Amino acid sequence: MSSIKIEISQNTRSKIEEICKSYNYEQGELINVLHKTQEYLGYLPAEAQEVIAKEMNIPTAKVYGVVSFYSFFTMIPKGRFPISICMGTACYVRGAEKILDEFKNQLGLSVGETAPDGLFSLASLRCVGACGLAPVVLVGDKVYGRLATDDVKDIIAEFKNSADVI
Repeated sequence: MSSIKIEISQNTRSKIEEICKSYNYEQGELINVLHKTQEYLGYLPAEAQEVIAKEMNIPTAKVYGVVSFYSFFTMIPKGRFPISICMGTACYVRGAEKILDEFKNQLGLSVGETAPDGLFSLASLRCVGACGLAPVVLVGDKVYGRLATDDVKDIIAEFKNSADVI
């Protein structure tokens, strides 16, 4: 799974146990348990998967298999400000690839990576359903539409500045 071991706090362990209990430890509810756990942690580290496996009496390899099979799940922590570029047809045709390349250049990240300072992570999506605003970028839940490469620098600055305030 991962060669880097993280330490799960007792509070986190208790929360994962509570999530498993809320689904009555039913093995058929594994995906729901994983969704809730990822919603809580932001990702699914190996140690969280081990707690889930133990609580639900499922082999750890099976939990890992589900996590690694479905693209929604991630074992890599996302940045405080996750950036997702829509690569659906409308966005792609209107220059989403150039927008993505600009984010890569500005942040020094590839798709799927998180910045060392933990502020940003970069992802691409198939479609966000806002085709009329193409090309579209999401930063967390905030939607940016009709973007040009010149807008990327300002978007990054907006979130860097808000990070200083919080």
